[in-house]
Amino acid sequence: MAEIIYKCPCTSGKLYPDCCELVHKGEIDTPNAEHTVRARYTAYCYGNIGYLVDTTHPRKRRIGDSFSLSKLIKKTRWLGLKIVSYEAGEEVSYVDFVAYRLENGLIAQQHERSKLVLIESKWFYFEGEDLPALKLERNGPCFCGSGKKFKKCHETLPAKIEAM
Repeated sequence: MAEIIYKCPCTSGKLYPDCCELVHKGEIDTPNAEHTVRARYTAYCYGNIGYLVDTTHPRKRRIGDSFSLSKLIKKTRWLGLKIVSYEAGEEVSYVDFVAYRLENGLIAQQHERSKLVLIESKWFYFEGEDLPALKLERNGPCFCGSGKKFKKCHETLPAKIEAM
């Protein structure tokens, strides 16, 4: 039976086995903080709790993180990722991103400015600042990376879900 291979959810345009899967398996490290955010988003999509915990800054890890992440992952369907901006630093970097998800039949956003810290050549998520949701432009590109306009792609998603 042939292996089914999908595009990586991180929106790199690469296939998952050639992208974030290599990072998740520990075969390569992320080259920068932005790629770490992309790999973490993909880990949320695929339920890779181990990677999420491992890439959280050691001072920020808590007992019960795995359980909390598991609950979140089970109830969330991630739809797309948009990197808004990236401020690269030598030891501290910031990534402003929006992660789109399906929540109660509607498209919701997690807009965050994440702080990542470099420790021994590896980037770790330290903390995030919640930001206001971005306005979805009907004629703008869809957040899912399909290349279609939002109005032709996901704008009607809530109506499609209601019809199911």
